Amino acid sequence: MANMFALILVIATLVTGVLWCLDKFIFAPKRRERQAAAQAATGEQLDKKTLKKVGPKPGWLETGASVFPVLAIVLVVRSFIYEPFQIPSGSMMPTLLIGDFILVEKFAYGIKDPIYQKTLIETGHPKRGDIVVFKYPEDRVWTTLSARWGLPGDKVTYDPVAKQVTIQPGCSSGQACGNALPVTYSNVEPSDFVQTFSRSNGGEASSGFWQLPKGETKADGIRLTERQETLGDVTHRILMVPIAQDQVGMYYHQSGLPLATWIVAARSVLHDGRQPG
Repeated sequence: MANMFALILVIATLVTGVLWCLDKFIFAPKRRERQAAAQAATGEQLDKKTLKKVGPKPGWLETGASVFPVLAIVLVVRSFIYEPFQIPSGSMMPTLLIGDFILVEKFAYGIKDPIYQKTLIETGHPKRGDIVVFKYPEDRVWTTLSARWGLPGDKVTYDPVAKQVTIQPGCSSGQACGNALPVTYSNVEPSDFVQTFSRSNGGEASSGFWQLPKGETKADGIRLTERQETLGDVTHRILMVPIAQDQVGMYYHQSGLPLATWIVAARSVLHDGRQPG
């Protein structure tokens, strides 16, 4: 499915680019010829205002040609270098907050065509701890983000009681798994964030986050806890709701594996039901 905004941007850049080329290589030389002829006929140097009247540039041509460089720069930067992205949810808190703007490095894993996002040139592969922005596999209209811990062939096990992750590499194709990677956790401490829960008149549940100094309270709010998770040289903080129990039955159940255990496939699909943070 084509990216509609990228498609519009590409079309607008192409149209204005054609106008810019027509003006530079066809219309502009003709205007200069008329202006030179007018100056030769009068025998004197004409001012700019008079020259514009002799060789006027149509408004549509002037506008289209003038916006082309801007659109071209935006297209190149947004498609191949950096793209702004606004954090849509609290799944990455407290590292990234709802509404934060980040710049996504578009060339980190490959150079892609801006419309269909097909990889033209590979430049790298995802690494553990990368924050990746991607199209949601089941509805590619939505763009989301996640922290990537598992790589293809990894066996990822989540303990819903201790709320800890275990990663064993090299488990694909029936092979014996390697030793578990060292994932360490700090002690649980109170967080600066309070989460509130409410229901609308229609019964729809909603929640919000507030950053309050420790010791302060908020009506219908629960003080969250947090700790640090470290894998290799990558460390990040995790928010937890202290009174909430994980709904294990809602986890994505991978065929042939126990609940809360997954083998990372060699494809860009993230649908394991777990909220990375």
